[in-house]
Amino acid sequence: MKKYCILLFILSFGIPEACFSQEDISIPTTVIDSLYKEDQFYFGLTYNILVKLPSGVQQTGFSLGLQGGFIKDMPLNKRRNIAIGIGLGYSYNSYNQNIGIIKDSNNEANYFVLDDTYEFDYSRNNFYQHAIELPIEFRWRTSTASSYRFWRVYTGFKVGYVFSHISNFKGEVGSLRYNDIEGFNDLQYGLTLSAGYNTWNFYVYYALNPMFNDDVKTALKGESIDMSAIKLGLIFYIL
Repeated sequence: MKKYCILLFILSFGIPEACFSQEDISIPTTVIDSLYKEDQFYFGLTYNILVKLPSGVQQTGFSLGLQGGFIKDMPLNKRRNIAIGIGLGYSYNSYNQNIGIIKDSNNEANYFVLDDTYEFDYSRNNFYQHAIELPIEFRWRTSTASSYRFWRVYTGFKVGYVFSHISNFKGEVGSLRYNDIEGFNDLQYGLTLSAGYNTWNFYVYYALNPMFNDDVKTALKGESIDMSAIKLGLIFYIL
């Protein structure tokens, strides 16, 4: 009977004392990741400027560009403020200009300049493109492991595969729309630069190759269409 009394005493007073005599456990503070990366989603809006225009060719309105995708960040130094970024994205680009495109009975595209030679008015003449893009960037920034607001300068190279070319014309003679037109260069590439602070950054793209193949010439002028694009705008990076 004595043993049972001792056991009851231990259970009544010993265990609660052991449980409640422990020190309070504090909530851990946020752990700073010293191996952080700037893996980012990006979204951009640009104004597309056509350069190297043939005689009589000009832009006729606002030409819009949109882009978006994801970039994988690979730091190169211990501070992790210098890195290489490789990504995958999509872009849409429209170009309003006065190069008319008409397909003949053999489904071949003919290019001509809409100038004073034609005695009709038109309200729309443009072409636009959809592309899959691979951006490659050399990245410098003032970021730290605990700061999400910093200055950046990212410069690099972008390759795009244009998987859809569409031409639109609307005027007195009717409406014409063509898809997947031969004559465009499916592979587009150029230099890029983005610079700014935090989310807001200026963006520049300078094309290194023309939009059209070497064989494409304007029907009236007989000149090769060597025009390419410069894109100016804003790009936003989001973690």
